[in-house]
This record gives sequence, structure tokens and C-alpha cells, in this order.
Amino acid sequence: MSLTRVILTSGRSLDLAELRLTSTYGGMLEGYPCKLVNDMTVHGLLSNARHTHPSSPVHLVPPDLDRPDQPAGPFGPVEILPPVACVGSFHSTALDPAHDPVLHRSSLTVVWFQPTTRVPSGEDAEEALRGIDWEGLAEDYEL
Repeated sequence: MSLTRVILTSGRSLDLAELRLTSTYGGMLEGYPCKLVNDMTVHGLLSNARHTHPSSPVHLVPPDLDRPDQPAGPFGPVEILPPVACVGSFHSTALDPAHDPVLHRSSLTVVWFQPTTRVPSGEDAEEALRGIDWEGLAEDYEL
């Protein structure tokens, strides 16, 4: 049973089987959001996703950065990721039409950022999430 269903811009329907939402900068005690901090945040999310879902390919939806007009600090200019980091495990029908639709599915674990804690659903999900290339990124597996 899925948490919700997301419809890609290609028309493919995805079932969201698992979703983890975290605060993007929740554990940051000092410093400021910059490229170095953001790279470490993204690397940690991708590494955790690969470890948690070893049988599924992992894809990062490139985040939109906010670059406020503030003076650069010692680590470079301020770059702010959206406040909610998301890791979702998605499933859909098999990529290969020759596979038995009852015995085969396709899967992809996706890391993305969004402005709110709203669970993506239907065609109301973030446009970047809905635009992923499922056929090029997901892999088939046997149930």
C-alpha cells in the first residue's frame, strides 16, 4: 500500500512507498548556509539513501538555491537550500513491457528539497520532482 501517488509530467504514475522529511539545516549549530555546508548536506542525504535502499538506484533532484544579497563569509557566499529535505522511495510499473506486470515493478529512491512539509501527491508535487526521467533512472525488479 502506498502513502500517496505522484503523477510525473510524462504521465507515469508513481507510488510513494516511504518518505523521510528532515529539516535541511536543523542540526547546524554554527556557520551559515553556503556551498560547503550544502554539499555536505546533499552528500549525507545521498549516502543515507543508498545505505537505506541498497537495491534501488538513487537520484538527486537538483535543488533551487536562494542566494540572498548578503556579504560573503569565510566559506564563500550565502546559498540557502529549501527548508525541507526529502528522501522518498517510489515504485511504478515495470519499465520493460515484456516483463509480467504482476511479477515486475520498477523503483527509484529520490532525494529532493521543498519549501514545506506537504507530502507530494498527484499533480500537485514539486515540478522538479514530477519531471524526473523515470525511464532513464529507475530499475526493474522482480517481486
